Amino acid sequence: MSLTGFKARNHPQQRTRDEVDDRRTPREMFAELHRWHEFTVDAAASEDNALLPIFWTIETDGIAHSWRGHRVWCNPPYSSIGPWVEKAWRETRHNGCSSVVMLLPANRCEQPWWQTHIEPYRDRGIPRDEVVLSTRFLAKRLRFDGPDGPIRSAKNSGPPFGCVLAEWERTA
Repeated sequence: MSLTGFKARNHPQQRTRDEVDDRRTPREMFAELHRWHEFTVDAAASEDNALLPIFWTIETDGIAHSWRGHRVWCNPPYSSIGPWVEKAWRETRHNGCSSVVMLLPANRCEQPWWQTHIEPYRDRGIPRDEVVLSTRFLAKRLRFDGPDGPIRSAKNSGPPFGCVLAEWERTA
C-alpha cells in the first residue's frame, strides 16, 4: 500500500483553536439569563459577537480587568478555561464582583480547574467566603454559532458535548 497522494484530514469534531474559542452564545439562552441576572459586562467577547454594550475582547483581556461592581457574563475561550474560572473565584471572593455566570463544557469535569475551583464547592448551599457557587447542567446540547454561521459536528449542528452554567453569587 502506498501513501503517495494521501492527504490527512482532521476528524469532523476536531476544530482549530479559533473555532474552539469562538463558540458564540445562543442569543435566546443569553436573553433569558440576562433578564434574571442583569449582566453589566460580557467578559470574553469579540467586536462581532458581544452580547452587552460593555465587553472585553482578546485584545482588551477580560482577565486583566477588574470585575469589581460588575455582574459578569462569560463564555470563556474553551482552549484556556482554567484562568477564567480562577478569575471568577478571585473577583467574587476578594474584589467586589457581585456575580459571575459562566458557560462551560460539561465534559471537562476531570480537569484541574473543575476539581480545584468548582467541584468541592458547587451546590453545597454553604457559602465559601460569602460566595455561593451553583451549577446547572443544561438538558439539551446548545447549538453554537461560529464566525461563519452554525458550527457543524459530524451528526448535527450541536457541539460534541453538553454544557453547564457555573454561577458564583456574593451573599454579603
